[in-house]
Amino acid sequence: MPHNEHVYAVLLAGGGGTRLWPKSRGQTPKQFLKLFGDETMLQYSVRRITKLVPWEKIIVVTNTLYQDEVQKQLPEIPKRNIIAEPEKKETALAMLVGALYARSLDKDAIIINSASDHVVSDESEFVRVMRAAVQVAAKNESMVSVGITPTHPATGFGYIKIGNDIKKLDKGLSLFAVDSFTEKPNEATARAFISTGRYFWNANMYVWSATVLIDAFAKHMPEMLQLTKPLLSAKGDAFIKQLPAIYAKAESISIDYSISEKADNLALIPGDFGWNDVGDWKVVYDLETKDLSGNVVLSESDKAHVLSIGSANNLVHANGRLIALVGIQDMIIIDTNEILMLIPKSKSQDVKKIVERLKEEKQVEYL
Repeated sequence: MPHNEHVYAVLLAGGGGTRLWPKSRGQTPKQFLKLFGDETMLQYSVRRITKLVPWEKIIVVTNTLYQDEVQKQLPEIPKRNIIAEPEKKETALAMLVGALYARSLDKDAIIINSASDHVVSDESEFVRVMRAAVQVAAKNESMVSVGITPTHPATGFGYIKIGNDIKKLDKGLSLFAVDSFTEKPNEATARAFISTGRYFWNANMYVWSATVLIDAFAKHMPEMLQLTKPLLSAKGDAFIKQLPAIYAKAESISIDYSISEKADNLALIPGDFGWNDVGDWKVVYDLETKDLSGNVVLSESDKAHVLSIGSANNLVHANGRLIALVGIQDMIIIDTNEILMLIPKSKSQDVKKIVERLKEEKQVEYL
């Protein structure tokens, strides 16, 4: 398929990742961490997108806190394409602002929306599915969600149920009408969903034209579109200068609640390309290469040293000092300059409870 000159990518890099505490913290959210190899998750995410769009058409929506870090990690992206949100206001406003910025560069812009902290193991299949989604969105008929083919009854993701088959696409891909959304279900419900073959994980992976998205906001979120009206005629610095006033008044709401769940022109293409949102430390363990004892040792320091005797199936993130394990099984051990965390792998989702407790106790220096 020839490259579509109107395609842009908007990556959201605004923070989060409390279940990867204490590495993922307020100043260093998970997209800036090197959890897999030599590059950060942000760098991996952007390199994957460069197989679809050139560097100059990649837009990163981040927070003023992280603007400098994004520029440092992605020097190839034009500085003007790094949009710093003055405050955190959820995905609806971030995606709308990203789309309006792309439209300020090209009135026919088609936008691939992507997270900056997800993992994809089959990049060629990812590219194929995204190109098919772009072809649909380019006809200005539908907003397209790329739904992830579920591999297990996950309770940490939302699910999208498909309706009728709209049409067959390139080489075995199909486009379906979207029937309904379900927020994170319990395991029994998730198992029942998967058995039908009609439910997909919602990865917030959307492709749409700026025009179609603006129409959707006009219909379902007119107040937010009205607030962003000054951006429709602004370019460059003038665009950025409007943001503080807009963000001060805008509602904080997700794209799913505000647009996707209400839209009657949302379609879905299934994507089966080894996607993972790396939501907690057990996922990091599952995705990493193990040694003969099933241990995973991560480090951002050459001096890190882990001594393991009779210990198996652990994840250790070392930080420069010797960590000695004797008879330790199925644990997550994360060592940082200020914090040492130990938690059973089976409890990895509960890391967020530590973060909640620290917030309650106002121990902000650890957040």
